[in-house]
Amino acid sequence: MNEHVAERLPFTTRVIQQGISEHLHSGIQLYISRDFQKVADLAFGEDCPGVPLLPETILPWLSAGKPLTAALILQHVEAGNLNLDEPVATVLPEFAAANKEQITLKDLLTHRAGLKPIATGWPRRSWHDIVEKICKSGIRRDRGEDTRAAYDPARSWFILGEILQKIDDQQRPIDQSVREDLLEPLGMWDSWMAIPESRMDEYQSRLGMVYSSQNQKLTPVPLNTPDYCRTPSPGGSMRGPIRELARFYEMLLRGGTTEEGLRILKTETVQAMIHRQREGEFDATFQHRIDFGLGMIVNSNRYGPETVPYGFGRFASEQAFGHGGAQSSIGFADPRYKLVVTAVANGHPGEEIHNQRFRELNSAIYEDLGLKAS
Repeated sequence: MNEHVAERLPFTTRVIQQGISEHLHSGIQLYISRDFQKVADLAFGEDCPGVPLLPETILPWLSAGKPLTAALILQHVEAGNLNLDEPVATVLPEFAAANKEQITLKDLLTHRAGLKPIATGWPRRSWHDIVEKICKSGIRRDRGEDTRAAYDPARSWFILGEILQKIDDQQRPIDQSVREDLLEPLGMWDSWMAIPESRMDEYQSRLGMVYSSQNQKLTPVPLNTPDYCRTPSPGGSMRGPIRELARFYEMLLRGGTTEEGLRILKTETVQAMIHRQREGEFDATFQHRIDFGLGMIVNSNRYGPETVPYGFGRFASEQAFGHGGAQSSIGFADPRYKLVVTAVANGHPGEEIHNQRFRELNSAIYEDLGLKAS
């Protein structure tokens, strides 16, 4: 870690170090850019006792990777292969079972499908079995026109992944499509939805430890085992150095193009993705009002800056957008300031403590950059 970090980012450093001292995590990766210029590319603390966490360490992003799957869907919408307003069953007829025939792709991307909260069995169950189980399953008992909003951590995303595989003219698996159509064009060379078996030996030494944090004790959890690393989950298995996720958000801030000028998404597609498509609805999963774009959370501080889960800090503008990962990670961009922040902690302390931890972290970043009162 740069020895001058504490001088440049004093509030941010203090929040991270406090979390280390309280055993909420042993380390955090952090990347910040402003006006597309790198402000910080850092790793604090340790991967495991006596081994420093590095910016190059590969850590799971969990749900912070969802927007990548959403972007791949939107590429196919642009190409005319998909229509967001058509029922999912138009592409995947078996999904219509158990009264799901009217659910659309847009419902999946905005978490308004109301799928029954069943366990998928990932990564132990096969892809076919997971998709079949979701298709046969029904909808939430409380699902109605006023209670449809419910964040779905996995089920909707396996269906989106199955749709992507079904319409792919090369019949590629979802992890290969994401790699070839998004990650490589974005220069995210060490990021994967599923690490190929042929690359596991190469990456083994870079796979970071992940811990459960309870009662000020860090206990390893097996999120870097071969099953988790090699088995794709379109809503939760992305992993890599967190700085690479920033390239995705910088692309969105540029209106859909990379730094090199390669177009990933049309500007109008980006605008649809990052603006409110679901607004003011109470989310039955989060038990809080949260606004969504297409596969993206839009700043929901208007519903309670001290209580909103997976937010972007107290000082983020109304236009800020991004996505968090369970108890661990965040990626977001704030168009007002041309700010991008990506961060991942290697300790999972529970949802409530994590939300508080990253609320303080994201707020501290704005303070350090002089954006608190602007």
